[in-house]
Amino acid sequence: MKSYIIKTFGCQMNEHDSEVLAGMLEAVGYRSTEDTSTADLVLLNTCCIRETAENKVFSYLGRLKRQKLSNPAMIIGVCGCMPQQEGMAARLRQLFPYVDLVFGTHNVQQLPVFIGRILAERKPVVEILTEPAEIIEGLPAVRKEGLRAWVTIMHGCDNYCTYCIVPYVRGRERSRKPDDIIREMPGLGSEGFKEVVLLGQNVNSYGKDLTPPLDFAGLLEKLDGVSSIERIRYMTSHPRDFNEKLILTIARLGKVCEHFHLPVQSGSSRILEKMHRGYTREHYLGLIEKIRLHIPKATITTDIMVGFPGEENDDFRATMDLVSQVRFDSSYTFVYNARPGTPAAGMAEQVPEEIKKQRIQALIKLQNTISLENNKAEEGSWQEVLVEGERNNASGLVYGKSRGYKTVVFPGDKTLIGSTAHVTITRAHLAYLEGSLKN
Repeated sequence: MKSYIIKTFGCQMNEHDSEVLAGMLEAVGYRSTEDTSTADLVLLNTCCIRETAENKVFSYLGRLKRQKLSNPAMIIGVCGCMPQQEGMAARLRQLFPYVDLVFGTHNVQQLPVFIGRILAERKPVVEILTEPAEIIEGLPAVRKEGLRAWVTIMHGCDNYCTYCIVPYVRGRERSRKPDDIIREMPGLGSEGFKEVVLLGQNVNSYGKDLTPPLDFAGLLEKLDGVSSIERIRYMTSHPRDFNEKLILTIARLGKVCEHFHLPVQSGSSRILEKMHRGYTREHYLGLIEKIRLHIPKATITTDIMVGFPGEENDDFRATMDLVSQVRFDSSYTFVYNARPGTPAAGMAEQVPEEIKKQRIQALIKLQNTISLENNKAEEGSWQEVLVEGERNNASGLVYGKSRGYKTVVFPGDKTLIGSTAHVTITRAHLAYLEGSLKN
């Protein structure tokens, strides 16, 4: 039996793609290992959203050279978003000639065929499709142990934000049929998963390409009726397509969690227009108001970018002001960096790195203050916590996630893992809440 390692870089979509890659490998006789010195296949599933992600891939490939010299029969492969970029496959082969396999995001299902060709022909395989293939259902997956399972509901993106490479490497939006998604659920429940996370680059535009069309709210209603799953989450949402119908649907469905991750990216309407986000500051604030009107206890998180080309002091102040108004429970904050092939990379008025550094530090400081204050406001409340494991392997403490996706730590033993506990919050920290089992 041959062995494999899959190293995953990037988002939850990549994580789930790696689960499918692992499933196909195990279906043809491979087994998982952690030892690169003896592995028959090392596959890097890559991301190109940030330059830092690409640099990590290059660094990892460099370290594999010694392993390849000592084990020439080992197959080294690179797949995912990086190779899908124009010219990247050739660059990878030039920089790392010992890489045996390069393929992109559109032909994941061909992995066993590629390996067979390499073993039979003893020469590298490079296969990059420029257009997405038809969605293939029924591919096996080896999911990570735990209580949370990723389920892709759609592929690709039609938004073409000016800073983002995703539409170019993942293709246009393609929705899975609802019956195919629902068919997955009983199997996940029987494997012990309590919670599913629905994945898409923009889940709010799900179903527009289906006949007959079914919107995301309609899909959630169907999934809420599946008895084998206790909780439903989703990511990522686009504010432009997040409407009041969806808010009202979430408010009345029992299994869909009250956690809203809505990437705002900027608090300046001028910058949002340059980003091609499709909404204004006022629209976003109105959306938050509707969520809090219908779901007062909602947890709201976001993504915020600083230093987008042309961002002036007034634009950054508008972002800080929006953060102060909305009072996000947490934010994923990051500095803009140019991605080749995107419109923003060629824009004038690139913001100096020193200014970006100052702005991101100010933003993080503000968000940390708000996050801690929001957490402290939870003290004395009770939370429904899905218990995931023991805290730092220490007996006597367990942890889990609230419906609002906050980590809660409380006294308990491992027999609670997999169950839902009612926990009274006793003390708040920046990154987690402490509590005790509710009497």
